[in-house]
Amino acid sequence: MAKVSTYLNFSRNTEEAFNFYKSVFGGEFLGMGIARLGDVPPQEGMPPLAEEDKDLIMHISLETIGGHVIMGTDAPESMGFKMNFGNNIYINLEPDSKEETQKLFDGLSEGGKVTMNLQPMFWGALYGSCTDKFGVQWMFNCTL
Repeated sequence: MAKVSTYLNFSRNTEEAFNFYKSVFGGEFLGMGIARLGDVPPQEGMPPLAEEDKDLIMHISLETIGGHVIMGTDAPESMGFKMNFGNNIYINLEPDSKEETQKLFDGLSEGGKVTMNLQPMFWGALYGSCTDKFGVQWMFNCTL
């Protein structure tokens, strides 16, 4: 079933932030729980991961209220990210089909900027991201 969630990027304190959110909303972390950057299989063209970054969060998610899910990741400068207020929040779309994913991706990226083309990823999804012409950041994650 198609879903929409909110994706939050933090410099190096995602785990602290999500433990705080968990204390407020209750519940348990969803899916695989806490996935760490050190758990990511090496990808072609990816630089080696610094030892101090291996325990950072690759992915975490928590249900808040009304079925809405927040997700998060660490995006440290050591990996080329530059965090600014406003660039740390994405609307994450999870369409039901590759065709719907492509349609939404094409529509929202028109006049904006593609930050990652749609492509199959190691977690079994078609993934991509863009910033629309109004500066809103979108992520697309369609399970294959």
